[in-house]
Amino acid sequence: MEPQLNVSVADGVATVVVSNPAKRNAMTAAMWRSLPGLLAPLATDAEVRVLVLTGDGETFCAGADISTLREPGDEQQSLAVRAEEALAAFPKPTLAAVRGYCVGGGSQLAAACDLRFAEEGARFGVTPSKLGIVYPSSSTRRLTSLVGPSAAKYLLFSGELIDAERALRTGLVDEVLPAGALDKRVGEFTRVLASRSLLTQAAAKEFADGRTDRDAYWAEEARGSGDTAEGVAAFLERRAPRFTYGV
Repeated sequence: MEPQLNVSVADGVATVVVSNPAKRNAMTAAMWRSLPGLLAPLATDAEVRVLVLTGDGETFCAGADISTLREPGDEQQSLAVRAEEALAAFPKPTLAAVRGYCVGGGSQLAAACDLRFAEEGARFGVTPSKLGIVYPSSSTRRLTSLVGPSAAKYLLFSGELIDAERALRTGLVDEVLPAGALDKRVGEFTRVLASRSLLTQAAAKEFADGRTDRDAYWAEEARGSGDTAEGVAAFLERRAPRFTYGV
């Protein structure tokens, strides 16, 4: 099977699967290159309310395909950064569902998601120090914002792998699930996310990521959306709200 990114959409959830089983779902240059173009139509698809990123089988992503590192280093890194930034900029909630190894470029992708749920036994590592690679500044800042300076330095300086429980303690992971329970929990939680106001989520995502120039924009969006009126009415009528922003 050719290494590829597979996409499916069901019940408001787009699922992107990293598939390169022969190399533990390592990302090839072609896969890095394809991710931004794959995300673009999902970002504007009114049927998509949430995006889940996961790996094929029992591994999330073991990083970049090392054989492709024989290509010019700057080109390989710029492809990964463009893919990471496209994922981070996705305007709807994103969740990485992690089993097995989440290493190198895999951790780079997972960190670019809004949330990360992991199965017990998952292993995380940021490994450029094993290859003499300078980790991109944007990726370093994103990692540091998740886990703090000390934990980021531990991961980057050593390249050592940490287990899911330590990843949870540092903030790299949001939930750790027992073996066999990850898919069910991700399905339950994404249904919750899909039922909430995309207006609230999109604005919160920008603000949480540091945007400071969009208060007026989101105030105007809220006035024109109808989501606030619907949310209040649903609360008073004791029914589930039917939010329409982005639909």
